[in-house]
Amino acid sequence: MLLIVGWDGASPNLLEPMVEAGKMPNFARLRSRGLGGGVQAPWPPVTFPSWTTFMTGMNPGRHGIFDFTRREPGAYRVHFVNSTWRRAPSIWSRFSVAGKRVCILGLPATYPPEPVNGVMVSGFDTPVTTRIDRSFVYPAERAGEVLEAGGFPFADFQEFRVGRGWYSKARTRLLEGIAQKLRVAEQLLRRERWDVFLILFGESDTAAHHFWHFADSASPFAPMREDLPVGNVIAEVYEALDRALGRLVQLAGEADVLVVSDHGFGGVGTTRVHLNRWLERNGWLRFLSGRAKARVLGYLKPLALGVVPSRVQRSLFSLHGGRWSNAMETSARFAGIDFSRSAAFSEELSYFPSIWLNVKGREPLGVVPWSDYDQLRRAIRDALLEWRHPVTARPLVRNVWLREELYVGPYVVEAPDLVVELAEENGGYAVLPASSQGRPGPEVTELDLRAWRGGKLQGLSGSHRREGIFALSGPRIPKIQARLTVAMEQFAPTILKMCGVAYPMQFFDGEIFAPVVSGVSRTVGPEPSALVPTQRVYTEEEEAEILRRLKDLGYY
Repeated sequence: MLLIVGWDGASPNLLEPMVEAGKMPNFARLRSRGLGGGVQAPWPPVTFPSWTTFMTGMNPGRHGIFDFTRREPGAYRVHFVNSTWRRAPSIWSRFSVAGKRVCILGLPATYPPEPVNGVMVSGFDTPVTTRIDRSFVYPAERAGEVLEAGGFPFADFQEFRVGRGWYSKARTRLLEGIAQKLRVAEQLLRRERWDVFLILFGESDTAAHHFWHFADSASPFAPMREDLPVGNVIAEVYEALDRALGRLVQLAGEADVLVVSDHGFGGVGTTRVHLNRWLERNGWLRFLSGRAKARVLGYLKPLALGVVPSRVQRSLFSLHGGRWSNAMETSARFAGIDFSRSAAFSEELSYFPSIWLNVKGREPLGVVPWSDYDQLRRAIRDALLEWRHPVTARPLVRNVWLREELYVGPYVVEAPDLVVELAEENGGYAVLPASSQGRPGPEVTELDLRAWRGGKLQGLSGSHRREGIFALSGPRIPKIQARLTVAMEQFAPTILKMCGVAYPMQFFDGEIFAPVVSGVSRTVGPEPSALVPTQRVYTEEEEAEILRRLKDLGYY
């Protein structure tokens, strides 16, 4: 048996000091008996592309998932993606073809659940309520078991209106969520001996977003914690995850065990950059002259999310079959831009800074000829790398990639033309993108710490970093003292071989991190096309619910 425990966003800079202090004994014991190290996530280091890479062994250019959304070809609109938009088979489907029994609990980017030889409970991206129902369990008749154990919680508390009492309540909900997920896992582990059993805990991600300044005394937001009634909640969450790991290992018996995260975390600084305003200053973008509508739409989104109660949000986002919420999201990204006079534009996503060129024949109002495409991309890249903070003169951009420099495969064309990695301030605190709200203004702004209260609207104190963690141990795993760095693409072929299933390596972008695996593999024939899911588009009502849920989790 292989037990896989996912700690979403678990980060080496948080984990290692706790291991050294003896506060993560189960993780430390696991790693000392096998091997461990860092995980290099695909870019951007975000939940959907990273876990999809984990479960396919392919980079986003081959599996097709770059973000929670995908720009609609030939339009300035976006749609939310789901598991059926993944163009590559998962290892769960490969195991099923080989006759292996699998149980997958809470992994993101798995809704709708695919038919497997076992049980699959989808992750937070399911477009239903916070309570489990038959629609995101495969087979549907097994939903009763999860309900019997109390359900599988995710995205079950709001993260916008943050006051004095919120942090205490959030701490309680996070710790309760870990305990409840463990109860579900215990019940399923007792009922059957699985070949592969995976459970994903997202609490480590949520805690790091909100409670970073409680764990980091140097954070610019640390002074704001002084009168709040909680301590280092991140440490409490990590210790709870370690206790859960110990219990799961005990229940799994003589099993191989993998603990893995999809990315890491770091602190956030006070600097915000507005990519569309920067593009305007450099002559590559024009805002519409009549900006009243754009200004209203720019304020409408945060108003709806930060002021309107959650129960009313759901009704608003479902207006006219969900078209209201889709229009609001599209407007928040694109309203106020004069595409007929703009050569480039950004969606200004806080977790995925990037730039699209407005190309003739590809975009409906494109102005850039294909003959100028590559030259313009390189000119924008060079200018971004020269961008400096107006006060400190420090670089604001660490790296800029042409999309084909990051990704390989048939779906590279669906990635933004330029992908940007922003720099960090002194102490490693992230510079973040922010919306220009469809109008001109300063390209660089600073948060007013006197007005900052935390929460998803005013700014989180922790943000994603590329390096995650892993530890692997068990009967088939040799002990290796050296710390390894493993690309996310390497896990799928390694996991398959560990469990006695092998595919030709041309199906993967990562190599097996040999000599880790000592088991004997059985080769499975050519990849059946049935393993690639048939694409299903969300209804507008489902998109509305996904939008609300992702906003609750802080991605929008």
